[in-house]
Amino acid sequence: MDRWRLAMGEAGSALDAGPLVLIADTAHGPRIEALNRIALEAGARRGTMLADARTLCPAIATAPADPAADLAFLEKLALWGRRWGPWSAMDAPDGLLIDVTAVPHLYGGEQSLLADVARAFARRKLAVRAAIAPTAGAAWALSHYGPPDAIVGGTGSSAEDDIARALSDLPVAALRLDQDVLTVLRRLGLKRLGELGTIGRDAIQRRFRNRKSPAANPLIRMDQLLGRVPEPLLPVVQQDMPLVQRRLMEPIRHRPLLDQVLGDLAADMARELEGRGEGARRLEIGLWRVDGEVIVRRLELAAATREAAHICRLFAAKLDDVDAGFGIEMVRLRASWAEPLALEQGDIEAAAEAHGTSLAACIDRLTVRLGEKAVSRPVPFASHIPERAQRWQRPLDPEPASQGDLPFHKRPLKLLDTAEKIAVLYATPDGYPKRFRWRGQVHEVARVEGPERIAPEWWRERGSARLRDYYRIEDDTGRRYWIYRLGIVGDGRGGMPDWYLQGLCA
Repeated sequence: MDRWRLAMGEAGSALDAGPLVLIADTAHGPRIEALNRIALEAGARRGTMLADARTLCPAIATAPADPAADLAFLEKLALWGRRWGPWSAMDAPDGLLIDVTAVPHLYGGEQSLLADVARAFARRKLAVRAAIAPTAGAAWALSHYGPPDAIVGGTGSSAEDDIARALSDLPVAALRLDQDVLTVLRRLGLKRLGELGTIGRDAIQRRFRNRKSPAANPLIRMDQLLGRVPEPLLPVVQQDMPLVQRRLMEPIRHRPLLDQVLGDLAADMARELEGRGEGARRLEIGLWRVDGEVIVRRLELAAATREAAHICRLFAAKLDDVDAGFGIEMVRLRASWAEPLALEQGDIEAAAEAHGTSLAACIDRLTVRLGEKAVSRPVPFASHIPERAQRWQRPLDPEPASQGDLPFHKRPLKLLDTAEKIAVLYATPDGYPKRFRWRGQVHEVARVEGPERIAPEWWRERGSARLRDYYRIEDDTGRRYWIYRLGIVGDGRGGMPDWYLQGLCA
């Protein structure tokens, strides 16, 4: 049985010295986004305008709301909350959903688990309301509108009845509906969850039949609450950001030594990012001094990178004002923000020149030792015939004039030096091969793509040259081949067509 717990965090006791609200600017003026307990007792409510709240409590202090920071804190809280379950999900703006399936016995029962939750939040000066129920919707309703530390049990078919009985006296707001839907239900005289079953499901369905969103349809929310339909949740997955560090045998105080350590860390970070297929957008370097002080410098980049030299150049200006004190004993470089960055081929020639082994130098040595005619290289040639699509020429010869690159279709990864004749044992009436024998083994064809017709080069072939129809095929074992039929039945240029295998696909 799946169990869920939802925890709501509020402002701690340090903010309860007086009425305090967090406000957000709107078109009609400041609106209250969050408030502490004293402001709540004074009559202020979340979502009301600040001017209305000040008529009830003129002494309210204000501070700007920061939704992005709240969401980041909630995400960290969700990761920390996995101490009570294998995974957790955020219920913004102030809630957590944690899967506690088969976990309560580790704490001595469900009541002990909720007590541990309360103690852990109290140590961090956070107020919390928690509940355990078989479904996420039921846990949300109990933690917001039910008694403190509510627990609803039940397994199998009895779970739905247990949830319905435990939540029947809760207000309809416990269904997590939009405000306009709650207004419609109150006008219909439906104020409690237990009253939804008194007017019949068909009557509610007719009124809300055009509402597809769960937050706009009370029947969908009720089915989720009772466990009749699943409710998709998005777990919070922790991403381990790349981090490299150096613990120095002796503290360093001079800038050249610090630059050398930074260069080593940048190279390590580049290798770490390359292994993950990522590039850094935000980097943080931390310098641990002997006296315990930590100096942090941050760097944000316009585009993802993993170039060590570029990272060192940018950090050089950031470290000019660093006071090493009695010395720096540890340096740490962390990529707090990384993005996917595709791997690409580096400059082989430049790297090879640095080590004295460039390709051009190697060719020169081979040419001198073996002779000019012994060394050649393949170059593309404008021909649709596969075996003529490249030529070999000597390195010093100028490339032959051509018409440019031809728009070829996909070609196999490996072409045979000479196309090998195969025996097609059966072909469909439209010409697709179904079974063929190659090198003494029979292959059953599972998939066929084609044909791609290649005509003979009339300026160099005789009039009796036959057409080629190429097929990309896959046999029943998953291996792929590139075959072609030489000729067409009844083309007047020979007997029955022959089949050849010319390439192997990946």
